[in-house]
Amino acid sequence: MDIPLALADHYIFTPYRVYPDSWTEDYWVRQFLSLLVITNIGAYALYFATATFSYHFIFDKRLMKHPQFLKNQVRREIIYTCKTVPPMSIPTCVCMLFEVRGYGKLYDDISQSSLGYFSIIVDVISFLLFTDMLIYWIHRWLHHPLIYKYIHKDHHKWKVTTPFASHAFHYIDGFLQSAPYHIYPFLFPLHKYVFLFLFFVVNVWTVSIHDGDYRVPEVLKPYVNGAAHHTDHHLFFNYNYGQFFTLWDRIGGSFRNPIAFEGKGPLVDVLEMEKKSNGVYKNTKSE
Repeated sequence: MDIPLALADHYIFTPYRVYPDSWTEDYWVRQFLSLLVITNIGAYALYFATATFSYHFIFDKRLMKHPQFLKNQVRREIIYTCKTVPPMSIPTCVCMLFEVRGYGKLYDDISQSSLGYFSIIVDVISFLLFTDMLIYWIHRWLHHPLIYKYIHKDHHKWKVTTPFASHAFHYIDGFLQSAPYHIYPFLFPLHKYVFLFLFFVVNVWTVSIHDGDYRVPEVLKPYVNGAAHHTDHHLFFNYNYGQFFTLWDRIGGSFRNPIAFEGKGPLVDVLEMEKKSNGVYKNTKSE
C-alpha cells in the first residue's frame, strides 16, 4: 500500500499541509492515519462501483421475489456494509502499516525476482491457492457453534443474496476472512503492483459470488467456487466454504454440487411460483 500512500502524500497530504510540519511522511502515526483515510475511501468506492454495476447489469432482479428475500434487503445490506467498513479498516491498516514500513516481502523492481516476469504468473497462482486454503479453514471455523452466532451469523441473514451483500458482514468476520491476503506478502515475495491488482480482484470476486449469476464455463464447473456454490452455502450453511476453488471443500468433505447446476435453486423457485400464480389467475378468470 505504499504506492497509493506515496501518491496521496505527494498530491494531497503534503502540499495541503494536512498534518503538522513535524510529522514527516515516514512517521508511523501519519502513515497509519493516511492509510485509514485511503482504505475507507477506497473500500467504499470499490464496493459501490462493483456492487452497483453488478446489481444493474448482472444480478437477476427476479430473485427479489423469492420468499426468503428480506423486506428492504438491498437497503439493509448497504447500511450494514457502510457500518462495517470503518471498524474493519483499523486492523486492516495495522497490517498495511507493517507492509508499508518494509516488514513484508513486497518488492517493486522485477529484477529483484529470480524468475523475472514469469514470477508474476507464479505469484498470482500461489497467492490464490494459499489464500483460498486459509480462507476455507477460517470460514469453516466461523461456522463453529460457539463462534457462529456472535460473528458470522449476520452474513447469513441474507439467504438469497444481492451483490450488495458481498461485504455485509460483521467487521471481525470481514477482517478474519481478508487476513490471508495480508499474511501472504509477509511469507512470500510479491510485486507491489501485483498485490494491488490482486486486492482489487479479490474484492470484485467477492461481489461476483453474491450476484446470483451461475454461469461458469462447463470445463471449470468442478473446480471454480462461483456464485452457484456460494448461493448453496447461504442456503444450506455447512457446504462450499471455499473462496475461489472447490479443492478444500472436496478435501474437507464439505463440497456440495450446486443445486443450480441440477436445474433447481432460488431462481427456479421464483419461476415456479410465477407459473403457479399465473395458472391460478387464469383459472379464476375463466370461471
